[in-house]
Amino acid sequence: MTDFSRRVEQVSISGIREVFEAASEDAINLGLGQPDFPTPDHARQAAVEAIQAGEADGYTSNKGTRELRAAISAKHARDNDLEVDPEDVIATAGGSEALHIALEAHVDAGEEVIFPDPGFVSYDALTRLAGGTPNPVRLREDLTLDPETVEEAITDDTAAFVVNSPANPTGAVQSPADMREFARIADEHDVLCITDEVYEHIVFEGEHRSPLEFSEEGNVVLINACSKTYSMTGWRLGWVTGPTDRIERMLRVHQYVQACASAPAQYAAEAALSGPQDAVEEMVAAFERRRDVLLDGLDDMGLTYPTPKGAFYAMPRVPDGWVEEVLARGVVVVPGDAFGQHGDGYARISYATGIEQLKEAIEIMDAATRAVR
Repeated sequence: MTDFSRRVEQVSISGIREVFEAASEDAINLGLGQPDFPTPDHARQAAVEAIQAGEADGYTSNKGTRELRAAISAKHARDNDLEVDPEDVIATAGGSEALHIALEAHVDAGEEVIFPDPGFVSYDALTRLAGGTPNPVRLREDLTLDPETVEEAITDDTAAFVVNSPANPTGAVQSPADMREFARIADEHDVLCITDEVYEHIVFEGEHRSPLEFSEEGNVVLINACSKTYSMTGWRLGWVTGPTDRIERMLRVHQYVQACASAPAQYAAEAALSGPQDAVEEMVAAFERRRDVLLDGLDDMGLTYPTPKGAFYAMPRVPDGWVEEVLARGVVVVPGDAFGQHGDGYARISYATGIEQLKEAIEIMDAATRAVR
């Protein structure tokens, strides 16, 4: 009998992937967190030119090219009014690797990590792989994370807590007051706040602010990526930034598990961040139109939901058997409990697909709703 590590045995295949496997090939996929827009041309072309010039054939610095890190620094100054030293940036293989190295560098065996429930599936799994103990906390009725709930959950064993806004799977956007509170909690309790801002620009209502803006004691690290903002999921290019000492520890993990992010992707990301931002504005406007179409459809079905103010997900409450009925009729959605026990009774619906497909899916979901009732 082969012995496997206890850490890996605690982690199962994502519930999102299980749904994909169960669906037919011609199903309408409202389960995928991937924009259906092309990567901006200037970003693609930058990668092509770097490849043709032979500039993307070898390793880059472990942290990433100087030019990319300078572009990330400039992006934070432009969008977040943050002063980020390019030396305090690590380019990673997507936001997922940034989260992974943040947890590996800060969590000892048995230490707790607090995160939202329902929340992104990687928070639980990567905590376990780091040897930590997951401590998921329930969300408010509007599916935002309550700073008071986080503070109450902190123990002597807490190493970190995760904030995600705009949020996957809920589409919730935390208020600036909440983000200020998360920074205070991190500083007063001397625990790390990991802020996952991958959906930063996809905001329809409210305002995105980062806990890093309000941090005074160096207890916040920020994770971001080009994946959602620039429709670059396949390029696998993210980053993490934070205080120098924390970056140095994360670099120790990154250099052994990854060496460096893909060189062609770094050139594409530099161009995406530094070039015209029109494509981002067009995508966000399209996502908002799709959201409104979906919410109108959910209203017609009689399903209730907190209004998603960002990202490209809605999370309505659904009747028993609804997800299975929708899947059987050829539309992929994800059951809420794939994102934690408090997601039970919900479904995550992605509207990162074309509006005509979305309308067709709404008709199918409406029929499924009538069938299960």
